[in-house]
Amino acid sequence: MSVISARIERLPYARFHTHLLLMGGFGYMFDAMDAAVLAFILPVVRTAWKLSAVETGVLGSSTFVGFLFGALLAGTLGDLIGRRAVMMSALALYCAASLVSAAVDSWPSFFAARVVAGMGTGAESAIIAPYLAEFVARRYRGAFTGALAGFFSFGFVAAALLGYFIVPAYDNGWRIVLVITAVPVVMLLWWRRSLPESPRWLESRGRTAEAEAVLDRIEAGFARAGVALPAPVAEPTAPPAAAGTLLGNLAALLAGRQARITTMTWIMWLSITFSYYSFFVWIPGLLVQNGMSITKSFGYSLAMYCAQVPGYFTAAFLNERIGRQATIATYMLCGGISALGLAFAQSDGQIMTAGLLLSFFMNGTYAGVYAYTAEVFPTPIRTTGAGLASAIGRIGAIVSPILVGYLYPKFGFTGVFGVTTTVLLIGALTVVLMGVPTRGRSLEEIAASKAA
Repeated sequence: MSVISARIERLPYARFHTHLLLMGGFGYMFDAMDAAVLAFILPVVRTAWKLSAVETGVLGSSTFVGFLFGALLAGTLGDLIGRRAVMMSALALYCAASLVSAAVDSWPSFFAARVVAGMGTGAESAIIAPYLAEFVARRYRGAFTGALAGFFSFGFVAAALLGYFIVPAYDNGWRIVLVITAVPVVMLLWWRRSLPESPRWLESRGRTAEAEAVLDRIEAGFARAGVALPAPVAEPTAPPAAAGTLLGNLAALLAGRQARITTMTWIMWLSITFSYYSFFVWIPGLLVQNGMSITKSFGYSLAMYCAQVPGYFTAAFLNERIGRQATIATYMLCGGISALGLAFAQSDGQIMTAGLLLSFFMNGTYAGVYAYTAEVFPTPIRTTGAGLASAIGRIGAIVSPILVGYLYPKFGFTGVFGVTTTVLLIGALTVVLMGVPTRGRSLEEIAASKAA
């Protein structure tokens, strides 16, 4: 029975958790800014460096390549050496690489710097949710983790504003934007220095005394605020995994009943990420080809980005009201319906409405996905499982634009949306049929139920 879990589960939501939300959320915001500003930078550097279409495409894939390896690395290291060290290192790596990318004068150097920056943001994205979710009691965890993911939306909006107003305003506007996205990270790193290691991870490694010391400091803050904590109720837990190894952790993901959950997360991440990038990389261009000029407007693009904000936060709210599985499946299905509406839109008003709904639901899905992924793996392999699932999702981001480029000339909108909507349907069914309920259950209870 875990006293560590019991002490965490009795903590009410307080200023401590708000600090965690902001420290993790700002990290996600900078991750999103880093990924989104590249779309505004590429047209400038393509002209400045006289790049071919292939070279420009290679630069466009740089962040996704880095994301893939960063998520894999962060996941495996997070379970082996600790969550905090990985998160701090990932943010520092992104900051340094982004500053380097702002100073280079050739596309191969820019590509290399962007890959390294992408590794930092990929690692950050993979580690934040499973790390910080381990500090939050079951009654808040779904909303907390969904709200964490919601900070991605602020990053996309900020990137759009920087891309439209800073990049074209100066000769080296794209360099200024990269510096703007990197320099504030130094302040975030300084703020995060006070973050403790996860007590749940420490306990899983047999370092119970250290876990208790972390909780002593957290509970002392509640005592200073005059909050009386109820007596802890011990939770069931798995035995300590003091000798975890990379290969052992990977094998554990596919052992016994855990294999079903691991497979479910892979399909879930692959389906949402494949469909998301199918829609948002190609739809504007395809609509323009069909004579719908509104998709070129700043107002349309900014509205699409802004629709992410309520999408994420309504899904975070529903995580605790209807559960993670129902939230994910509902938003996936509504996203597919919105995409069909956009495909057959005939007027600017219809395009705007369908585009806003598509952005709302497709981005909102991620609030459920991040929350759910952080819950369905046992503590000793939590970040390994989350990192691997995220990495597999990035494969979808790389493959989907290529596949859409193949399908559209042969099958038109019907082929593109038929495939992507089918993928979303498969993802929704997989989550409902293969997943496990997590709402109102501690992380230890979830793991124990799968092991039984």
